[in-house]
Amino acid sequence: GRHEVWSWKTASKESLCLMWQKVKVQLMLSMSFLTALFWYCRRLYSFLAQLLKRWSNYLQRQLIRNLSVLPEVDLLGYSAREWKGETKQAKQMREAYEELFRSCHIKYLRQVRRDNYSVVRAVLFQIFSQGIPFPSWMKERDILKLPEKLLYSQGCNWIQQYSFGPERYTGPNAFGKLRKCMEALKTNWAEISATRDYEERGSICSTLFSDESKEYKLYEAIKFIMLYEVVEAYEKIKSRDEPVHNLFNLLFARDSSSDPLSFMMNHLNSIGDSICLDQVELFLLGYLLEVKIRVYRLHRFNTEEFQVNYPDVYRREWNEICLLTEDDRYFHIPLFRT
Repeated sequence: GRHEVWSWKTASKESLCLMWQKVKVQLMLSMSFLTALFWYCRRLYSFLAQLLKRWSNYLQRQLIRNLSVLPEVDLLGYSAREWKGETKQAKQMREAYEELFRSCHIKYLRQVRRDNYSVVRAVLFQIFSQGIPFPSWMKERDILKLPEKLLYSQGCNWIQQYSFGPERYTGPNAFGKLRKCMEALKTNWAEISATRDYEERGSICSTLFSDESKEYKLYEAIKFIMLYEVVEAYEKIKSRDEPVHNLFNLLFARDSSSDPLSFMMNHLNSIGDSICLDQVELFLLGYLLEVKIRVYRLHRFNTEEFQVNYPDVYRREWNEICLLTEDDRYFHIPLFRT
């Protein structure tokens, strides 16, 4: 009996040992597999994280590269980088920037792409980013019908010679392209002005002003509105029905813009291509968009022309936007901090 009990215990012990050896092997294999899997997943996660980071940085660089209005930078830091040296001009510019910082509470600026749409871009970007609504006259009139009215009702078939910035030739396609530009302006302006959240509005603006094909349509629409209002003013002057703003008299007093056609051919057609707006057209721009455009002209520092308003006569209820320029050609956006 003892022998049988011992044999049973021995057999059970050997069976248990044998089973444990098999289980131990399986456990070790499982642990090795889990360890290898964990190591692989960790490496994969690290690789994907690095890949995502690189892709995010690439997209960010591309977005900044494509942005026509850059994120804000420190005003005095920008001045120190751009105007190094001890020349008379460099010293004057640094002094002008310091005056903006000290007296005007301008702490930052947003650089605007240096092309011949610069001033129109800077003005329109601020109108959009601030959520400024349509001017009163634009609420009462459908701007989509302005090209049709000018071409058919007022017989201005010469608008076929209209140039869209760098795209010089238009011909019979001018009317259709102008219509698309007006649609783009109306649609985007309505969407952005209806967006109450500042951050969301800023995101929409960043997307819009990083797409050249879209933003150029906006600028061409603004140019055409300027042309349309010049035609309207010219007809009023000829018929003597009602007085016009004095800025139109200034505009028609120039030999190069004595009538709407010469204004278009000698001025508007080149805007965006080879020239920017001059001061008379800045007056017109502010008047049409019903905004007071305050411009800090740094090259006129220590003169009465250092700070100029366009137009110089404006209504109290108009919104104010600010620009700064170093040469009256390229403009940036100053940002105030109290």
